[in-house]
Amino acid sequence: MILSGLADGVRMLLSLDPEVWHPIGVSLRVSLGACVISAALALPLGVGLGLGRFRGRNAVRTLVQASMSLPTVMVGLVLYGLLSREGMLGELGLLYTPAGMVIGQAVLAVPIMVGFSSAAFEQVDPRIQLTGLSLGASRLRAALLVASEHRAALVAAVAAGFGRVFAEVGVSMLLGGNIRGYTRNITTGIAFETGKGEFARGVALGVVLLVVALGVNLLLAWRQPRAGGEA
Repeated sequence: MILSGLADGVRMLLSLDPEVWHPIGVSLRVSLGACVISAALALPLGVGLGLGRFRGRNAVRTLVQASMSLPTVMVGLVLYGLLSREGMLGELGLLYTPAGMVIGQAVLAVPIMVGFSSAAFEQVDPRIQLTGLSLGASRLRAALLVASEHRAALVAAVAAGFGRVFAEVGVSMLLGGNIRGYTRNITTGIAFETGKGEFARGVALGVVLLVVALGVNLLLAWRQPRAGGEA
């Protein structure tokens, strides 16, 4: 059954079946948008947490680590309450929209990116930053220097965040509603298609999910040695 579904799924992909390709486009747009927003927020926080020394740092680090394992369904429920018609943000009309899905996925990705980047920058030789400060650079400029010299850690953090949100289903289902031709993405499409017995379409979407995840990891593996060599 699995082999038959795989063969049918590949045929659907090659035939450009809109029932397969539209969820792919939604997944890519939503997940990439969430990652861009998350990276803009999380990477500076991660670098600052990794390099900084301040009161309460251990507590913040513990909170970030705990947030990395947030259940997607719980995040979806909380945001559903905020974005629903009776919620605090209900007037924005974001529930059951791709924008609402982006918000939910960004909430999941930010702790991952902060955690990965801060853990990496905690291992950085402090003499690099001290050298920059001794040469007259501001703390911000010194931190940017360290970040540029360890770009591979930032790439790894972004890739981890993308992997977290691209394969999740709870937030996408609750905030997107799995609306055909609008908010249905790969993971909700897999659940829907297999639930109604369309195994081939479910496998086709699963194949794409695996291929994209593999592509991100291959890109990371290709980028890391170059970044390490440059540093």
